[in-house]
Amino acid sequence: MHETVVEVPFWFDPLCPWAWITSRWLLEVEQVRPVHAEWRLMSLAYLNLIQREGKGLSPQYRAFMENAWGPVRVCAAASQKHGPQVLGPLYTAIGQRLHVQRRRDDPTVIPEALEEVGLPKTLLAAADTSEFDPAIIGSHHEAFDEVGLDVGTPVLRIAGRALFGPVITPAPRAEAAGRLWDGLVLIASTEGFFELKTTRTVKPDFT
Repeated sequence: MHETVVEVPFWFDPLCPWAWITSRWLLEVEQVRPVHAEWRLMSLAYLNLIQREGKGLSPQYRAFMENAWGPVRVCAAASQKHGPQVLGPLYTAIGQRLHVQRRRDDPTVIPEALEEVGLPKTLLAAADTSEFDPAIIGSHHEAFDEVGLDVGTPVLRIAGRALFGPVITPAPRAEAAGRLWDGLVLIASTEGFFELKTTRTVKPDFT
């Protein structure tokens, strides 16, 4: 008898390095547990500039957030025009360039990623328009109306419950990834559980 595959909604902004690492962990989980990632969009720009009203942001980070609209808008346009199944491959193509190759300020990252996954470069125009913002914001609220505004990305839904995290580095591999998943299922299934956290002491490790 085949085990029922559990769909795991995973909300990401392509610019977040911690979400990228967690997403690579979830792909590892797919190999050792009956789990399938369902990629969904959130927006750090919307969270920080609109929902949090830009409070406490340095001028540099505010500028970074203004520019953060572009990649997530391109992802939303790709999903609407070519189907949500393109989000996973597109996220991987963007993330490899932004995070693994450390090309965060390279304007060729998004065009290259679109080409890699066979999507038209005409989608680049979405970066400079608010046309797809309602779809982004709607997806964003699916997670953050539940998980709250004092967290960021990633957010995933486990056992019917939206949770922030796990924030990990580097991504656990093989059965270690599966054991972490098992622990999170137990946590998510525990009524009244809210928080488990320690201060980050290392930078993201993309290996």
